[in-house]
Amino acid sequence: MTIDFDGIQKRVSRVPVGADNYGGLSAKTGHLLYGIGPAFYYGRTGDRPTVLKIYSIKDRKETTLAEDVRGFSLSDDGSKILVAQGPAYNVYDATPQGDKTKKTISTAGLVVDRVPAEEWNQIFNEVWRRYRDWFYVSNMHGYDWVALREQYKPLLQYVAHRSDLNYVISEMISELTIQHAYIEGGDFQIPPRPRSGLPGARFELDKQSGRYRIAKIFAGENEEDIYRSPLREIGVNANVGDYVLAIDGEELKGNDDPYRLLRNKADNPVQLTLNTRPTMDGARTVSYRPITDENNLIYLDWVEANRRRVSEATGGRVGYIHIPDMGAAGIREFIKWFYPQIRKEGLVVDVRANGGGNVSRMLIERLRRKLLAVNYSRTADEANTYPDGVFIGPMVALLDGNSASDGDIFPAMFREAGLGPLIGKRSWGGVVGISGRGPLIDGGGISVPESGLANTKGEFIIEGYGVDPDIEVDNDPKSVLEGHDPQLERGIAEVMARLKSPVKLPPKPPGPVKTIR
Repeated sequence: MTIDFDGIQKRVSRVPVGADNYGGLSAKTGHLLYGIGPAFYYGRTGDRPTVLKIYSIKDRKETTLAEDVRGFSLSDDGSKILVAQGPAYNVYDATPQGDKTKKTISTAGLVVDRVPAEEWNQIFNEVWRRYRDWFYVSNMHGYDWVALREQYKPLLQYVAHRSDLNYVISEMISELTIQHAYIEGGDFQIPPRPRSGLPGARFELDKQSGRYRIAKIFAGENEEDIYRSPLREIGVNANVGDYVLAIDGEELKGNDDPYRLLRNKADNPVQLTLNTRPTMDGARTVSYRPITDENNLIYLDWVEANRRRVSEATGGRVGYIHIPDMGAAGIREFIKWFYPQIRKEGLVVDVRANGGGNVSRMLIERLRRKLLAVNYSRTADEANTYPDGVFIGPMVALLDGNSASDGDIFPAMFREAGLGPLIGKRSWGGVVGISGRGPLIDGGGISVPESGLANTKGEFIIEGYGVDPDIEVDNDPKSVLEGHDPQLERGIAEVMARLKSPVKLPPKPPGPVKTIR
């Protein structure tokens, strides 16, 4: 094959198909094959299965070859295509009429001979090579990478399980003293945990009666499934203070654990026998749709408490946003709460315990927008800013030792952009971005730190140290146990100190009187 590179960019022709999520492009004489499927972005699952398409260059026509596809591979001669569909593997003719040629490949009796120790040796060396070739700086932080391989390689003779190998590899890569150096998974299984049918509530033991009561029901937000609170759904007649006398008909007494009775109840409605008194007389039975994880409800409860605290302390003048990560959840919470509070006079931006990601640049871009003009309408109650979505009041950012990765970068760039002071404790200190470079031979994963962050002076920053606050405040255990949040309280004080006078948009000018000249 000879490729004429001279002027090749001028000989490009667009394939006349619509915009979509394309992947796995393969080519054969006269045809293109590709998958069209959902976009996977930060854990958001798609709304449709992937389909395999074939495009005829001569006929300029696209045809569906297979549906509900999870992978495919074109044969070397281009005549056949192997498609993974559900648990099966099927072969099709790689032609526009190939949808009628489906043949299932039997995998019955398909076995492979493998020597785990040989796989482990290959995996060890593969990880070493990926770090050698892709680590973000070629000097390997000043370490002799060849010598480190030879130091840890003798330990392979003692590896008796894939988890042992993960331990050896993790020790080797940790010598580079860098965050985001992860090894995970592989050819071993972890037994599944029992899935409990949780109610989104807290129980407490009434010592006087020897019965459990509902001490708290998380309010949740039942319009959002991630914040669904089972006992707050319509028709569930459960209240704080009710005695829980039985779960699914099995009596619950004070010497038992209510969560024992909720084990393995995740997939069906759960019935609670409740009463306002610690007796079965007059008791009622309610049914709820359980959840398996209450973390989102606990998180929402904490955020709402913070928002109320800020509002009450400032007479409603200051807003509050918590950004849990720099991925799907962080974008969701930012959009959900930034714009409804955009006409507050001040703002506390909380990135404590931020789990990272890579969308901090999007949030910084929105927070740093400057007011250039205002657009007024006679019939609208509120003016529109130019550009849209401008916050014009003072801001502060809260950070702590669990503000990690892009949660490190956000407060650093918040300060660099001049948006306001940082309050709290020094952040985690890991900002070298990672890539897996594909799975290992047994399906395990490895993360290689590949892209380091530098400032405008050409100096690597944050990695291995973190971001110092402008105002250091510790949430000491005594204060927290007493119901205080010193970091948040200082943030409120700093915003209010910057609110010398009410922050408002400029007033609407009087209507102009125009004359014809």
